Amino acid sequence: MSLEPFGARLRRAMDERGPLCVGIDPHASLLADWGLGDDIAGLERFSRTVVEALAGRVAVLKPQSAFFERFGSRGIAVLERSVEEAREAGALVVMDAKRGDIGSTMAAYAETFLRKGAPLFSDALTVSPYLGYGSLKPAVELARESGAGLFVLALTSNPEGGEVQHAVRGDGRTVGATVLAHLAAENAAESPLGSFGAVVGATLGDLSSYDLEINGPLLAPGIGAQGATAADLAGVFGAAVRNVVPNVSRGVLRHGPDVLALRESADRFAEEIRSAVEAA
Repeated sequence: MSLEPFGARLRRAMDERGPLCVGIDPHASLLADWGLGDDIAGLERFSRTVVEALAGRVAVLKPQSAFFERFGSRGIAVLERSVEEAREAGALVVMDAKRGDIGSTMAAYAETFLRKGAPLFSDALTVSPYLGYGSLKPAVELARESGAGLFVLALTSNPEGGEVQHAVRGDGRTVGATVLAHLAAENAAESPLGSFGAVVGATLGDLSSYDLEINGPLLAPGIGAQGATAADLAGVFGAAVRNVVPNVSRGVLRHGPDVLALRESADRFAEEIRSAVEAA
């Protein structure tokens, strides 16, 4: 039996807990800032602390798979436990793995993260469409079957992204706009929110030339350490701002390993974002 669609579960979580996604990004420098070793013990302590502090209060936790994969099988085991414990505590888990391939390989990635019962099953997965949007079909189909979702890279905040995403196709539409149009089609007629979202950087400024109203969520990195603020959201996302899921990582995580400080920081960001969205 599949879950309730991800979009519906996300809309409810955002309304109840506030529209905030916090990354679980145990990179070496942050482990050191927490006084932890760059090893499995440090990784496990970091991840358990973030889950303990935040999984019961934020809408979304987003582990960055690469920071676990670098430790091999033992790191993946920590990631599996983190995903399971975060979901048990009520947070939705977006696996930030940015997978993208073709055919049976894309299907295998989908089975890894989107098949119910898989050790790394997550509520949603970040994916790359730059082998052609159609290459994502196995992930789209399995996400629908499982009640999971996808966040597709569309307009990312890294400077290099523009050379692909803003490139103009023969029909006059940019590559990024084409990705957004595909997602709007995936989400057509879904209520209260579609399950197929886009990754759109909160640091990109005026995006009024793009149609961001895809009836799906917009995962927005860049709040906090990257320089964007909650007050910037309405100017970047316009009428689609209510469907934005701002991602904060270092802005919250730098307050660890103190559990109370992590919670207070996340609460502040969530309230600032909620207030900005309501005022838009």
